[in-house]
Amino acid sequence: MSEKKHKVKTKALEILENYPNGIRARDLIQQLYNAFPDISKNTIRGCVWDLVKDFPDKVYKPSRGLYKLTKYRDFEIKEVKEVKVKEEDFYQPFADWLVNEIEEATKAIPLGGNRFKDKWGTPDVIGIREPKKSDIIKTTTEVISAEIKSNTSELITAFGQACAYNLFSHKVYLIIPKQSSEEDIARLDSLCLIFGIGLVLFDAQNPDDPKFEIRVRPIKREPDIFYANKYLKMIENELFD
Repeated sequence: MSEKKHKVKTKALEILENYPNGIRARDLIQQLYNAFPDISKNTIRGCVWDLVKDFPDKVYKPSRGLYKLTKYRDFEIKEVKEVKVKEEDFYQPFADWLVNEIEEATKAIPLGGNRFKDKWGTPDVIGIREPKKSDIIKTTTEVISAEIKSNTSELITAFGQACAYNLFSHKVYLIIPKQSSEEDIARLDSLCLIFGIGLVLFDAQNPDDPKFEIRVRPIKREPDIFYANKYLKMIENELFD
């Protein structure tokens, strides 16, 4: 191993010590380049890509593009302490974001609780997209449902709930804290791509400015019309003018 590569890989291991949740390849490469501006980025990239092969007992990749020390394998991100923000505080901001920011819905309302009165769950936010009178080509009404989770320990449950909403929705979003571990975000990223669910990250500590950010866009699917009508009938007066 050349002296340059040895310096880069030694420094990479030092950087990884500071990231028990792991670090993305691009961020690790940038930190190494900042430390060794005289070494080409191509050399640094090659060193990073070889870390797992060169140090299999020290480094592993829990997901694509994420590097982590093996001694942190069982480390999980801790819940954000002393957060007094309620999950419900993000329902209306997300409903507004759906309508005003990304214009995915023409109307959206917060629900939550057990409004649909069954074990399959109730979306935290539900919206509709209806054609406008000014539209030349008019589409049919679409239903958009969203599951918001501010607790990073309940992400698997949240994903299951979001999947269930495909039964009566054309599009479904899963909204999780950006404070979640990189590994959890990466896994949900892949799962949402497979299942056609939209993935959105947000700041779970700031309901006044959650900074919703789309990670994966949802795929439009045709719901089961029987269940769509069954559930929408329960909130008809709130959702439809």
